[in-house]
Amino acid sequence: MTDSPKDQDTEQNQTGTDDAWAEALAEQAAAEQDTAAESTADDDASAAWAEAMAEQAEAETAAEPRAADDTVFRPFADESARGTPRDLDMIMEIPVTLSVELGSTRLSIRELLDLAKGSIVELDGLAGEPMDILINGYLVAQGEVVVVEDKYGIRITDIVDRAERIGKLNR
Repeated sequence: MTDSPKDQDTEQNQTGTDDAWAEALAEQAAAEQDTAAESTADDDASAAWAEAMAEQAEAETAAEPRAADDTVFRPFADESARGTPRDLDMIMEIPVTLSVELGSTRLSIRELLDLAKGSIVELDGLAGEPMDILINGYLVAQGEVVVVEDKYGIRITDIVDRAERIGKLNR
């Protein structure tokens, strides 16, 4: 039995239609897999966001200020009354530099370079005027020069008060 050309065309169309359906079904299955993968990725991202938000809320709760523990911070009043002598003993051993200033002047670099052995530099201090006594560069007193066993010394004649110290620093 031979098929008619019409029957053969119908079979070919049927086969072509079946192939098209198979392709469409495969395409739909692939799209569903992509959607499922995207959904899984979205679920993973949502879970990550939820976890991050929970961590942030936990950190904010932990960062809220709390009352200080009394055992860690003691009142200052108790320490100051007890600790004063010991604190003074500790600073009594700190070395300082005492210097006596005879006078000062300002020179240009040219004048400084012109100085030679035997040159005389005029200072702003007057002869017979008390010398400034400096501790670490700060004016604290005034005194007069004396000789003690072939060495110079200074006899303190005046302790400089705070206002006068500030005035001397500004000149």
